[in-house]
Amino acid sequence: QVQLVESGGGSVQAGGSLRLSCAASITWYSTNCMAWFRQAPGKEREGVAVINTGTSTTNYADSVKGRFTISQDNTKKTVYLQMNSLKPEDTAMYYCAAVTGCGLYTVLQRLRASTYLYWGQGTQVIVSS
Repeated sequence: QVQLVESGGGSVQAGGSLRLSCAASITWYSTNCMAWFRQAPGKEREGVAVINTGTSTTNYADSVKGRFTISQDNTKKTVYLQMNSLKPEDTAMYYCAAVTGCGLYTVLQRLRASTYLYWGQGTQVIVSS
């Protein structure tokens, strides 16, 4: 059974930083796409960042490039999202997601919610101005 458990959300002022963690209980961890998505009220779920756990290749949405960094600790099967220079528009529920066979997907597919089979419960991020 696949489990993804997010942590690290909270409230922060604009310009601040947060680090999200996603602990994965997955036997096939080394061949995954592991991604972070976010969803604000009334908006569609948006791909933020993705890492290929086998190659450590990363991709980002344009809205977060230069501010967010996705990384992993293979020994802990944990993926992180370091978020710096946070803006009020980053306020959303953040979700961790996983799918196997990462190399099969294009960059656009890797940042698309419909690609992913497994999801965590989410962690709330609130950025105040």
